[in-house]
Formats: sequence, C-alpha cells, structure tokens
Amino acid sequence: QVQLVESGGGLVQAGGSLRLSCTASGRKYSRYAMGWFRQAPEKEREFVATISWEGDSTDYGDSMKGRFTISRDNTKNMVYLQMNSLKPEDTAVYYCALRLGGGGGLSNPDYWGQGTQVTVAS
Repeated sequence: QVQLVESGGGLVQAGGSLRLSCTASGRKYSRYAMGWFRQAPEKEREFVATISWEGDSTDYGDSMKGRFTISRDNTKNMVYLQMNSLKPEDTAVYYCALRLGGGGGLSNPDYWGQGTQVTVAS
C-alpha cells in the first residue's frame, strides 16, 4: 500500500499563490506518475495536473495552463503543485493521486490522498 499526504492548502486572496505538496510513503515502486485532481462543492472531480516519473512529461487541465506548475522530487517521494494567479473558481479540495507504471497520464489512479482545502477569496 501507498499512503499519500497532502499539505500546503489554505486561504489566499485572488491573485495570490499557494504551493501544495504531496508525500508518498509505504510500499516502494520502481516508477509511477503523480498528479493532482480537485473537487469543488457540488461539482465533479476535475483533473488538475500530472507528471511522469522522469519529470519530462507534464499535462494540465485547460483552466490551469499558464498558472499552475507541477514538479516532483523522487529522492523525497514528493510532488508539488505551484499555483499562481489564483482565482475564486480555484476553490476546491485538492487531491494528490498516484498511478503505477511509466508515462505521464493519470487515468485511473491507484492511490489517492485525503485532500487539502484551497480557498481563494475574492
């Protein structure tokens, strides 16, 4: 089993920035993609960003492109999400996710974190 723990959420004013972190622990795997989803109240879960094991392949949801940056540090088993120019519509619970295997996609993650709340005030 793998445990994912997110941190870095909080309250920020519109236009501000936050950096989310996610730490993976437990069973070790040779390679895995990691990324983020989010879910706002009364809305479906939405893809945010993903990054491959090597870090050379990234992808973002359309509304995040140009504002969010995903990165990872495999020596620390961590993935990060730098969020800039935040908008009230970015308010959601952000979930870290992990998919076993190579490549950068994050379809059908194998593991999920518990989520961290991000609130953007207007």
